[in-house]
Amino acid sequence: MDAMWERAREVGRLLSQTDEYQALKRANDRLSDDRDAVTRMNRLAELQDELAVSLHRGVEPSQELQDEYERLVGEIQQNSVYQGLVAAQSNFDRLMSRINDEIARGIEAGSQSRIILPS
Repeated sequence: MDAMWERAREVGRLLSQTDEYQALKRANDRLSDDRDAVTRMNRLAELQDELAVSLHRGVEPSQELQDEYERLVGEIQQNSVYQGLVAAQSNFDRLMSRINDEIARGIEAGSQSRIILPS
C-alpha cells in the first residue's frame, strides 16, 4: 500500500510541473491580485448565501437581491482575468480527465491479471 501512496505523490509532483498546472497557478495568482474581481466575487458569495437561506426557508428572495446577483455574475464573467482562470481550469480539468482515464485503464488491466503482486 505504501508503494501506491508513493506513486500517487509522484503523479502529484509530475502534475505540478505540467504547463496546464502552471497556467492554472498563474491564473489564480492574477485573479487574487485583481482587487475589484476579488471584491465582486466575495460579494457574490455573500449573495449566494443569502439566496440559499431564503430558498431554504421557502421565501422568495427579494428582486433587489436577485438583480444584484445577476449583475455581479455578468460583471465577473466579463472580467478577462476571470475568463483566463476559467480557461486554465478547463485545460487542467481535461488533463486530469486524461489521467483518470489512464488510471481506469490500469485498474481494468489489473483486474484482468491473474498474477497477484505482493504489496
